[in-house]
Amino acid sequence: MKQYASLASVYDRLNYGCDYEKIANFLASEIKENERVSSSLVLDLACGTGRLTFLLRDRGFDMTGIDLSEEMLSQAKALCHKEGVSDILWLCQDMRSFELYGTVDACVCTLDSINYLTKLSDVKKCFSLVHNYLIPDGVFVFDVNTPKRFKGFYGCNDYIVEGDTTLLAWQNDYNEKSKLCKFYLSIFEEQADGSYQRYDEVQTEKCYTKKQIESALLECGFEILHVYGDYEKKNADEHCDKWCFTVRCKK
Repeated sequence: MKQYASLASVYDRLNYGCDYEKIANFLASEIKENERVSSSLVLDLACGTGRLTFLLRDRGFDMTGIDLSEEMLSQAKALCHKEGVSDILWLCQDMRSFELYGTVDACVCTLDSINYLTKLSDVKKCFSLVHNYLIPDGVFVFDVNTPKRFKGFYGCNDYIVEGDTTLLAWQNDYNEKSKLCKFYLSIFEEQADGSYQRYDEVQTEKCYTKKQIESALLECGFEILHVYGDYEKKNADEHCDKWCFTVRCKK
C-alpha cells in the first residue's frame, strides 16, 4: 500500500497543529547563517503537500519539491493553482533514487521524512544523493524523530485526531527490537449527504540513534555543523522529541 495515498487529501486539515511558520523560519535561518555563498536554489525533499515549500519560496528561495506520493503532490499543485504560483518545480521521485537537472545550493527534509526510510542503507543512499546534488559547501538541514518519541509518544498508544469534517483513528505498534513503528490509520471523511467515507492506510517509521545518523552523514561526505533539539537552538539530548541536523557538503 502506498503511504499517504488515502491521507493526502485530508493531511493539512488534520495537521493543523503543526507550526509551519516556525519551521520555515528555522530552516531559512540555518541556511543563511551557515552558507558559504548565497543560497538561492533550494530542494525540499519529501515535500508532501508543499506547505513548507511555499513558505520557503516566500522567504526568497527558488524552490524544487520532491515527493514519492503523487497524491501529496496533487495537493501541492492544487495550492499552486489556487495561489497563482507557477515558479515551483514539483517532481514525483523516490528520495532514495531521485535525479535533478543540476545542482542546488541547499536542501531541507523535514517532518521526520528520514524516519520513513526503514533501512540504514536507504538513509545512506538518500544522504549520498543529497551530497551529489549539493554545490560544494552547500547546506543540508533535516530532522529525525528521536528514540524518546518512538518509545513514549508512539509506543503502542492510540490517538484520535479530529478536524471539522474529518476524523483520524491512529494506532501505533512500536517494536523495540526491530526499532520499527507501524502506524495503522483509519480516516473518516464526511460526505455531502452527511455520511462518512472510511479509508485505511498503514505507514512505517524506523527509529535511529543520533550516532547512527551522524556516522551515515560522515560516511557520505558531510561536515556536521549543528544538532539541535526540535526546531529550537537547544541541546539535542535524549529528552527531545526531534533532532534537527545542519550539515555542510564537503567536496
